[in-house]
Amino acid sequence: MWSVLIVDDQPQIRQLIRDALEGAGYHVEEACDGKEGLACYREQSPDLVLMDILMPDQDGLDAIMALRREFPESRIIAMTGGTDGVGGLNVLDVATMLGARRTLQKPFELQVLLDVVEAEVTT
Repeated sequence: MWSVLIVDDQPQIRQLIRDALEGAGYHVEEACDGKEGLACYREQSPDLVLMDILMPDQDGLDAIMALRREFPESRIIAMTGGTDGVGGLNVLDVATMLGARRTLQKPFELQVLLDVVEAEVTT
């Protein structure tokens, strides 16, 4: 069974994603920001991380850099509802440059989420 860590500052979003993933047979852990997500990754070693970008404390871009530095094999899917990034770049493009393997633009359909997760775990 694949394990997925959801890192998002919005509890309702985490619960919605958790319900969809658990319904599809995945084991799910949650974290509310990048700092907590890194700690959880160190303890749990999930197979996949769904990382929100815009969060308080440690944002998703910083967390992606830290994960890739400490765990270069980590599989990360970045997601955000915002698009404005550094130097006019889209934050999802920046996340990809920093090591996210796939991206999701919020809001997304749950089936799209499941398809992206499935594509990632089968590659």
